[in-house]
Amino acid sequence: MGDKAHTHPGAAGRATAADHPASVRNVVLVGHSGSGKTTLVEALALTAGAVNRAGRVEDGGCVSDYDDMEHRQQRSVQLSLVPVEWDGIKINLLDTPGYADFVGELRAGLRAADAALFVVSASDGVDGSTRMIWEECAAVGMPRAIVITHLEAARADFEEMTRICAEAFGGDDPDAVLPLYLPLHGPPAPDGHAPVTGLVGLLTRKLFDYASGERVASEPGEAELPQLDEARSMLIEGIISESEDETLMERYLGGEQVDVKTLIEDLERAVARGVFFPVLAAAPAADGARQGLGTVELLELITRGFPTPLERAAPRVTTPEGAGRELRMCDPEESLVAEVVKTSSDPYVGRISMVRVFSGTLRADQTVHVSGHGMTDRGHEDHDVDERIGALSTPFGKQQRPVSHVIAGDLACVAKLSRAETGDTLSAKDDPLLMAPWEMPDPLLPLAIEAHSKPDEDKLSQGLARLVAEDPTMRLEHNQDTHQVVLWCLGEAHADVALERLRSRYGVRVDVVPHRVSLRETFGGRAAGRGRHVKQSGGHGQYAICEIEVEPLPGGSGIEFVDKVVGGAVPRQFIPSVEKGVRTQAAKGVAAGHPLIDVRVTLLDGKAHSVDSSDAAFQTAGALALREAAAEARIHLLEPVAEVSVLVGDDYVGAVMSDLSGRRGKVLGTEQTSGGRTLIRAEVPEIEIGRYAVDLRSLSHGTARFDRRYARHEPMPAQVADRLREEVRVAS
Repeated sequence: MGDKAHTHPGAAGRATAADHPASVRNVVLVGHSGSGKTTLVEALALTAGAVNRAGRVEDGGCVSDYDDMEHRQQRSVQLSLVPVEWDGIKINLLDTPGYADFVGELRAGLRAADAALFVVSASDGVDGSTRMIWEECAAVGMPRAIVITHLEAARADFEEMTRICAEAFGGDDPDAVLPLYLPLHGPPAPDGHAPVTGLVGLLTRKLFDYASGERVASEPGEAELPQLDEARSMLIEGIISESEDETLMERYLGGEQVDVKTLIEDLERAVARGVFFPVLAAAPAADGARQGLGTVELLELITRGFPTPLERAAPRVTTPEGAGRELRMCDPEESLVAEVVKTSSDPYVGRISMVRVFSGTLRADQTVHVSGHGMTDRGHEDHDVDERIGALSTPFGKQQRPVSHVIAGDLACVAKLSRAETGDTLSAKDDPLLMAPWEMPDPLLPLAIEAHSKPDEDKLSQGLARLVAEDPTMRLEHNQDTHQVVLWCLGEAHADVALERLRSRYGVRVDVVPHRVSLRETFGGRAAGRGRHVKQSGGHGQYAICEIEVEPLPGGSGIEFVDKVVGGAVPRQFIPSVEKGVRTQAAKGVAAGHPLIDVRVTLLDGKAHSVDSSDAAFQTAGALALREAAAEARIHLLEPVAEVSVLVGDDYVGAVMSDLSGRRGKVLGTEQTSGGRTLIRAEVPEIEIGRYAVDLRSLSHGTARFDRRYARHEPMPAQVADRLREEVRVAS
């Protein structure tokens, strides 16, 4: 690895359909926002000859972040696929957003990839969210490498960043995180910072100079040898310690010189097995240059060290009925199993689905079975349908390059799958199968919206359906209590993108309104009420009188109706009418318009008329009786309480617990977990955590996450209830 000169740019980068899984590499780029992932993708595409020297394809667009919305947002907001070719290997580069609000796009990239490049900025270091993603990759054994960028920054230090990465990512084995190359510095600039102009290969002992704009190999000088030899010894020991040849370490310590070819082969196997994590450096090409610093080395690592799709375990699949099914690992001749990892809409082409083929071969104009992902709890439609796919293509910037087929292990885009959503499984029409959906974070920031105008109202439903079909991290709720349409998002940036997509893609303008929680009402004590509905206005009259008593019940009891009428004061046929009137009024509320719960209503007495009494009259009387009882009683407002679990780094435990207490929360307990984190369990009124997804991220510098579930309704403190009633009064 790293022993080729590579003075040519590669194979023109026009990757089409791969012919065999062994000639494919699927690599996802991971890192915090601003670490340089998109710039690195474009630098790799330039080195591979996929773009011109301006980093653009023929139509003038960038290969990544080509969407107009990304330009307006000034950041990546979606997963981008950039295929390039190097030494006969097709490399699918998956560029992911670094901002936490778009973690759904990141997880889609992880699902589609077989290895990960963690991009770390030399000026910013390793943040908490990047560490968490590393741990997730480690849990599933995904091979990883680290790329250090922004070496041109004033205080950038490659050696120090390597040490930080080893500490952050190495865990119990920091020697598994070591550099393959050391940077070569040019003459110092006026500010004293010496720019990086080349790299020294530790295994090959070759110097690769990029100062001319292309990589030029030579031998290192005497000045580089002492530093080179020390780092080389550490690297060799790190490689040998992970070698599958258990005798190699003993032979090395015994003084035997290990052949460079053997070391490189052991390194490649250790990287592919996910037990050794090389550190490399990279920088974009200078104006007019053909190759960026370290890009050739990265392409070599990807093609020779990262695993092929054949080395990934076959996905776990079932039939639509739930029966298990065994598949051969990544076999183009097997039954078709592909997964929709991303869905987007083009105003001219329509819906475009990016798919990863795990088994079999997907062909243009083929009829496939589309299996839904079972996420109906998030407002996504569940479905099992047959669809004929449209054209197959390989994306490159705004272009779609047609291909005739896609084999197991490869990625491509499918046009006009009208029912397929992100996370769906595509399989053979006569052999339908279903892959288990990948884990997605729960959207916990509510965004209540209303159509801006009547034309927008007519288009709102379809626009929202398309929006949630594209993004499985978004949940659509039609709240039956508050009568609000609520989009649950991951954060403010996620919400902004959702609103902009509604407007620009689907032509729907909406207004954001305050989100309301589902409050309830209950009686604070016993009360009696008399409902009298008597009307004689010519013709058939109305006559119904009933007397009730209302008393509070324990939480969770609902509405209990008891009949204690004696002597037939209320005819038997009208008692259900009274109950219906009471329950109808309870659903509407008796004080502030919130549903009444947890009371027992006892019908004690009443009067009827042989001619004028009716079902409708006694329904009205029952409702009037409940309202009269409420007017004489103390009515409590009940608020929903959520059970909240917060996973936070130990450094922020005190701040988070203090913040929860300030939200009228009650901490139930804490539990120490792995990785220097603590799980805090608490109960907090939902009205206090509407923006907790945003506030917690700020409080913990993006390192904490939480989940919530409804626990119960309980009385709201009097001062809070009074303030809420006053706000409602002023608003009305």
